[in-house]
Amino acid sequence: MSAVMLAAAGLAAPVAVAPVAHADTLICDQYGSTTIGGRYVVMNNRWGSSATQCINVTGSGFRIQTQQGSTSGGAPLSYPAVYLGCHYTNCSPGTNLPRQLSRIGSAPSSISYNYVGGSVFDASYDIWMDPTAKTNGVNQMELMIWLNHTGNVQPVGGKVGTVNLGGRNWDVWQGNNGGNDVLSYVAQSPTANYSFNVMDFVNNVDARTRVDRSWYLTSIQAGFEPWSGGVGLAVNSFSASVN
Repeated sequence: MSAVMLAAAGLAAPVAVAPVAHADTLICDQYGSTTIGGRYVVMNNRWGSSATQCINVTGSGFRIQTQQGSTSGGAPLSYPAVYLGCHYTNCSPGTNLPRQLSRIGSAPSSISYNYVGGSVFDASYDIWMDPTAKTNGVNQMELMIWLNHTGNVQPVGGKVGTVNLGGRNWDVWQGNNGGNDVLSYVAQSPTANYSFNVMDFVNNVDARTRVDRSWYLTSIQAGFEPWSGGVGLAVNSFSASVN
């Protein structure tokens, strides 16, 4: 039976921003975080499990170092990620988010992942939007971009079509996890490196859902949702900006 992600990544509030990481920093606290490059937040975000998870934060990303949880279905264990913007009042340094969609010209982002075998996970962006400039709690629209996944996991809801965006072909899934709407774009062929304009996907969400240009973009996040294993999964580098 396919494991369905029944809850959004990051459904619990993280602690306050930790000190800036100048060298590799190990984070094992459930919602521990730090900043990198004076620009992004890296969070452990072990929201779906009580088992230990630790991430090693580098100057450009992070690596899952310890993962003791495991689940065969339902929601993932966690969403360790790096992000630009605001997540449960934890805002990245100097961010211009939240920002109304009508006031965004482009939002270029780039990611480089490292994958390992023997784990069940998805490697995904998690991009949040809301009718208001909300920086606390769950936003009303979650846009996910799955660049890779293993095992029988699948996004919230059901498949509603296919689309070509950002130079790639995607299966589109749509649903609601009980807390927010979710639109997921699942790569038809996995990739470890991707550079794109986030607004290409946001505009497609606008065309498919109740989201319109008056809504706000609140964060651009990228990381992993592990269901089991995950040690060695890494974000080698991440960048994002909102122009």
